[in-house]
Amino acid sequence: MQPTRIVDHRGDRAWSENAVRLIEADGRRSADTHLHRLALPDWSRWTDDGRETGIELYLKDESTHPTGSLKHRLARSLFLYAICNGWVTEGTTVIEASSGSTAVSEAYFAKLIGVPFIAVMTSSTSPAKTALIEREGGRCHFVDRPGDVYSEALRLEAELGGHFIDQFTMAERATDWRGNNNIAESIFAQMSQEDHPIPTWIVVGAGTGGTSATLGRYVRYRRHPTWLAVVDPQNSVFLPAYDTGDGSLRAEVGSRIEGIGRPRVEPSFVSQVIDRMIGVPDNASIATARLFSERLGRLVGGSTGTNLWGALQIVAEMAAQRRPGSVVTLLCDSGDRYAGTYFDDDWLNRQGFDLHEPIAVLEEFFASGHWTGATTT
Repeated sequence: MQPTRIVDHRGDRAWSENAVRLIEADGRRSADTHLHRLALPDWSRWTDDGRETGIELYLKDESTHPTGSLKHRLARSLFLYAICNGWVTEGTTVIEASSGSTAVSEAYFAKLIGVPFIAVMTSSTSPAKTALIEREGGRCHFVDRPGDVYSEALRLEAELGGHFIDQFTMAERATDWRGNNNIAESIFAQMSQEDHPIPTWIVVGAGTGGTSATLGRYVRYRRHPTWLAVVDPQNSVFLPAYDTGDGSLRAEVGSRIEGIGRPRVEPSFVSQVIDRMIGVPDNASIATARLFSERLGRLVGGSTGTNLWGALQIVAEMAAQRRPGSVVTLLCDSGDRYAGTYFDDDWLNRQGFDLHEPIAVLEEFFASGHWTGATTT
C-alpha cells in the first residue's frame, strides 16, 4: 500500500489576522457617509388622492471617507480580499496601475497595515495627484505611455515579489454584494424612513464598474423594484459596449471626467445588471458640478456632476409621467481636488469647454421640470 502523502503549508496567521483587524477597526471608526436630501422646486410635488406626494432626490456623500472619495470603500475591499486570499502578507509590496482616488485610498490602507505601496502612472500626471499618494506613504512610479501602466505593474509585481492589486479586474469580486456594509446596503438602510424608502432609480458612474455591479446585484438579491442607471462621460467605451454588446471596444482618447469612463471595457463592468445607460457630455458634467457646488456651498467633483446630470434627467422624466418616487445618486469626491481644472475658467477656456448650453438646460429644469437637453434612445 502506498503511503499517504501529506503536504502541509500551515503558517503563522498572526500578521494577516492583525492586518484584517486594523482595517476593520478603521471602518468602525468611520461613521457611515451622509445621505443628503436635495431640495427640488414646487413642481416636484403634487396631490394624489388627497395626499401630497412627489419626487425626492438624494445625494450620498462619499467624500467624507478618511481619504475623501468613494474609492475608500473599494480600496478597503481590495485589501481585505488580497489579505484573506493570502496574496498580501507581511512585507508584500502592493502595486496599482492608477494615479487617481483609488491609488490615494490604497496608499492609506497600505500604510495602515505596514506594507509598501507603488502607484504606476504616466509621467504627465499632475504633481497635485502624486502629492496626495505620497502624503499617504505611497511611491509613484512613472511610465511614458498610458497603455504601459498595466504591463509595468505586472513587471514590478514579478521583480519585487509583490502583488498587483488590479482594481479594474478585482473590483466586482472583492466587494460582498450581498451586504456586509457595502454601499448598496448603506443606501437602503438610510432610506428606510423616507417618504419613498425604496429608490425608484439609483444613478452612478462607472470607473472600474465595481459600484454599479454591487448595486445591480444587491437590488436583485433583495428583490427591490429599483432600477439602476449608469452615466458615462465622453470618450468612454462603456456605453457603446452596453449598446452593442461588444466588449472588445477600445478608445484612443481617455475620459476627461476623472474617476469615471474608460478607454476599454474593464473586467469588473457587469453590463447585465444595468437597466439604463446615459451618455453625458463633458461640459454638462462640469456645468452641473459647478451649479451644485454653489447650491451646496462646497465644491463637488466632475463625476458628481455627471451623476447629477443623469439623475436630474430621470427626475424630469418621472415628473412628466406624474410618477412619485425617489432617486439616489453619489457625491464621489470633493471638488477641491479640481480647483485648477473644472473650477478654473482659464483652464476651461484652454480646453474649449463652453458651459452655456448645459447651464440653460439646468435653468429650464429647475424653473419648469422640463428636460430640454438632447437625448437619444
